[in-house]
This record gives sequence, C-alpha cells and structure tokens, in this order.
Amino acid sequence: MKTRITELLNIKYPILQGGMAWVAESSLASAVSNAGGLGLIAAGNAPAEWVREEIRKTRTLTDKPFGINIMLLSPFAEDVAKVAAQERVKVVTTGAGSPGKYMQMWKEAGIVVMPVVPTSTLAKRLERFGADALIAEGCESGGHIGELTTMVLIPQIVDSVKIPIIAAGGIGDGRGLAAALMLGADGVQVGTRFLVAKECIIHQNYKNIILEAGDTSTVATGRSTGHPVRVIKNKLARMFIELEKNGASTEELEELGRGALAKASKEGDLDMGSFMSGQIAGLVNKEQSCEEIINEMFAEASVNINKVRKIYCDVY
Repeated sequence: MKTRITELLNIKYPILQGGMAWVAESSLASAVSNAGGLGLIAAGNAPAEWVREEIRKTRTLTDKPFGINIMLLSPFAEDVAKVAAQERVKVVTTGAGSPGKYMQMWKEAGIVVMPVVPTSTLAKRLERFGADALIAEGCESGGHIGELTTMVLIPQIVDSVKIPIIAAGGIGDGRGLAAALMLGADGVQVGTRFLVAKECIIHQNYKNIILEAGDTSTVATGRSTGHPVRVIKNKLARMFIELEKNGASTEELEELGRGALAKASKEGDLDMGSFMSGQIAGLVNKEQSCEEIINEMFAEASVNINKVRKIYCDVY
C-alpha cells in the first residue's frame, strides 16, 4: 500500500507505532520497523542519554527507518531534541507543545518532523512552522487526549492543510485503518494494539488488562487540570475521579499520579498503576508479533476497501 506517508518515510506500510512512554523502546520500535511500519522510541520524561542509548540499540536490531517521540513538556525535552539531531534519526514526532524552536536544527539534520495535533487550528500553525506531516489524534486514544473524536477530526484537518495526515485514536484493526483512509488520512498511528505485541516488554499484567477490557473499560481522568488522560478503570482512576469531584487541586492530583505509569508498565500494579489505553481495547483480544498485527490489519483493510468498492460499483 503506497501513500504519501510510505513515500515520505520509505516504509512498506503506512502505519506508525504510538510513542507510548514507559512502553515504546528499542525492542518494540525495531520490531514494528522490521515488520514494515515505523517504530518509535518514546522519550517521555527520560533523560537524553537514555534516549541516545535506545536509538543505538535500535540500530543494532533493524536497518529500517525508525523515529523518536518527544514530549515537549519534559524537563529533558531540549536535550533530547539535540540528541535527535546528533544521532540523525529518521523521524521525530512531538506532543504536548509546539516544536517550532527545534525545527531548524532538525531540518538541518535531515529529520522528518511530525507533530501530534488535536485541532485544525494547531495543524495549520504547525504546517506554517515547517512540519512534514501531522498526526491527528482523536480523544479515543490512550494517554493524553484532546476533545474531538477521530471521526470528526481527521476530515477537518485533511481539509485545512496540504501536508500528509496520519490518523490516530480508536484504530486497532483493519476496519479502523480502512475508515481512516476513507476519511482522507495518508496513514495511521496505532498504540493500544501494540501494547500486547510479543515484542512489547511491559509487565504481563498490563497486557492482560488490555486483553480483558471491554468497550466501556476506559475513562478520562484529569479533565479538571486541562490535561485529560485516558486510562483503564481501576482503583487509581476511581480515586482521581473522586478527588476531581471534590475539587482537588492540580498539585494533589499530580502527586497521586506520580510514578503511576511506571507502576503499570514495570511493576504491573493493578490497583495504583496508570494503565493508559485507548477505547479500542475492547477489540484487542490476542497477543501477536508486530509482524502478525500489521499483516492482519492491512489484509483486513484490503477486504473492507474492496467490499466498499464492490458496493459502489453495484450501485453506480
């Protein structure tokens, strides 16, 4: 399947693995890239030297393109941005802010820059800043989310800019992939389904909670802070919601959530871990390799696209 994204990134399939902090590292990123997609190393709040080490590990595991995701609110964001340029990674994706001040440095290093955007207003601004493509992420996603759904967000952003768009949020199988392409996207970003990939090194409890999830298993916490986060419902999530109802301060909520993602990813703490997950978790029901996930999604997408084509031909 060739799109503007496969041409831009020199990959076989127009699919990116989400930049999930405490999840996406060299093992997962290299496996996705080897399977024909674009793997990402998530910098999160990690120091720059950890990111550099993961980049170099990934290069020993794949000769295919891969990238890093930089959370611009991280205290190490500037140092990680410099590491990206020094190591000349193929792609940088960004979230939680504007990457404008790093654009020239990255462009001089030959890096493809693809920020995550939740609105068409931000999409137009980042296109002017020189973004090569944009990841339009709906609120069905796991982790930090905006307000608009993928269904309404993608076509509006596609209409507002000229650069390629990658759809994210609520995409976990070939039907979602086909739908994203129908909405005008040039590719997709998938997070939750890759949580249960065999090459993903998170705690088995995290994988199990995704595999056992249903369609109402997630909830968005932190809306009172202006930074909502979608997670699997558990004791921690219920505590967050109760504190928010009672008017807890941002500081109290931040203290409660401190280290919770690591508790989920590394320790598998079912009560106090923050199990970030998209709403698509209810459709994720088996562990597979990254190659199996990607091949299955694109085979299913092909069937569904051909089905629509047949209906269209029968009607017209």
